[in-house]
Amino acid sequence: MTRNTDLLVTAIAPIIWGSTYLITTEYLPAGYPLTVAMLRALPIGLLLLLVVRQLPSGIWWPKILLLGTLNFSIFWWMLFVSAYRLPGGVAAIVAAIQPLIVIIFARLLLDSPIRPLAVVAAIIGVSGIAILILTPKASLDPVGLSAGFVGAVSMALGTVLSRRWQPEVSMLTFTSWQLVAGGL
Repeated sequence: MTRNTDLLVTAIAPIIWGSTYLITTEYLPAGYPLTVAMLRALPIGLLLLLVVRQLPSGIWWPKILLLGTLNFSIFWWMLFVSAYRLPGGVAAIVAAIQPLIVIIFARLLLDSPIRPLAVVAAIIGVSGIAILILTPKASLDPVGLSAGFVGAVSMALGTVLSRRWQPEVSMLTFTSWQLVAGGL
């Protein structure tokens, strides 16, 4: 791939991710965040599982159940609760604190050093989103804010545990297990 193609392909993920709040509030029925979370995880997880044709074994069952719960069930459930209850920009700001939480969990669980530049970059990221999106008219629903924070903590912990626990399978297999566990 050329450099321009790489940049365009890389831009697809944030564009798709950014559309989550719009699609949730404009096209999905309100009041079903857990169902929407399940529908987002389980079908693709099952399709991937059909491709990889491998199940976890032994100690991996409880680990995969925990990772699927953190990375998909709780995260998406809370993401959709916050998307239903907050303007998309406010929900995005709350979710943007996740890198700071990852830094803390990585220190506690992986003994990774806290790099000042990483902390500054994460704070600048949250601040930048807030400056661009937050207006005086933004509604700050406590349930939506709490859900966004719980979702960010859940995904941050799941991300760090995924780094800590690396099974001897492909990343596609590891992801399929988590999606199915999270969807169930």
